[in-house]
Amino acid sequence: MSTRPLPGLPRWLVIFVALVVAADTAAVVIACCAAEATRGDLLLFGALVTCGAVTVEMTRRWREPALLAKDVCGVWELPMVILLPPLFALIAPILRITLQQWRVRKVAVHRRVFTAAVISLSYGAAFLAFRGLRRIAALSPSGADGGTAARVLVVAACFAVAWAVNNCLILPAVKSSDRGMKISELVFARESILNDLTEASVATVVTLAIAAAPVAIVFALPFVTLLQRSSRHAQLVDASRIDAMTGLLNAMTWRRESESEVARAARTGSALAVALIDVDYFKAVNDTYGHQAGDAALGAIARTLQALVRECDLVGRLGGEEFGLFLPQTDGASACIIADRVCTSIAGLRIDPTAGAAGLEPIALTVSVGVAVLGGTGKQLTELVAAADAALYRAKGAGRNQAWVTTDTASFSVTGQEASEH
Repeated sequence: MSTRPLPGLPRWLVIFVALVVAADTAAVVIACCAAEATRGDLLLFGALVTCGAVTVEMTRRWREPALLAKDVCGVWELPMVILLPPLFALIAPILRITLQQWRVRKVAVHRRVFTAAVISLSYGAAFLAFRGLRRIAALSPSGADGGTAARVLVVAACFAVAWAVNNCLILPAVKSSDRGMKISELVFARESILNDLTEASVATVVTLAIAAAPVAIVFALPFVTLLQRSSRHAQLVDASRIDAMTGLLNAMTWRRESESEVARAARTGSALAVALIDVDYFKAVNDTYGHQAGDAALGAIARTLQALVRECDLVGRLGGEEFGLFLPQTDGASACIIADRVCTSIAGLRIDPTAGAAGLEPIALTVSVGVAVLGGTGKQLTELVAAADAALYRAKGAGRNQAWVTTDTASFSVTGQEASEH
């Protein structure tokens, strides 16, 4: 969701946020009026909330900026959907996100309120799903009912309902903050799916264990703590490879992985190409629209580059407004096509600097591209980058918004007008 103040958001988004919060408020009021909690329910709720608070405190102690959208907090909250009256599942995310705002990181209040409402409503939907299936999977913390395959599947299905409702409600807000973002990349990316499956699987096991014996919470806490640590480690490893602003490989990782590909190409004698891409007059964007708009422009360019290349290609941000493409098994003709597509696609971008504020024209950008092609000889990555850099400066010197390609025999513009022979 956008980081701007609520009044600065698009009108439709303000209305959408208000409707979601109002719907959750109504659900909490209805559940409160119908609540009939036993002493055991209160004790179980207190134990699960405490475990969730421990998870939040671990995040604070590790100095992460905040719990990510994909975390393990649901392991403690999802069991409430199955084992407790609905009021507890509805208010649990409100308590947890309030604690995050206080203990982890302060962000715009409307974002926290909206997130809490979305999660709360998703748990409410999961409860309704379970209520319709409770004849198949009648579970209670008393442990009176034995576990069956049907019960396991029903509990997992209810958690799937929570996942679906959560994404359906949160994605419009996320999309509004980045119109170029692809929903498939956000929801169905491999790591995202693995995180969701892991959380749902562990929550299912914890729910069934607590249903058999509430004391299982004591044994689940160390396991979930280990899962949290493992998740954090994976995030840190990934973060060490990725440029935070654009989501591309950072300069160090791009060079390291490119060097490995150059060595592989030298062994197999296959062609490859390296392209350096520099945004033309980018300083003027920051000066005119501000650095936040400049960051949005770099993000749009990054997504465009990712959409133009193959899965085997390496795309990195090398620093500032400069990007790098490593294109294995790419000859001169193919490199020309890719370079031309890069120039044409980025020149066609129109980036909204203020998400709809009146009075400012969309940002239009162009890039200069320098490409070096290796035809199976024993060059090193440093030589290829130097050749691509020289081609980049030729593109800039020739007027920008164009690409120059350097091969073993020639240097020319992608327009096909040969400039010089080596």
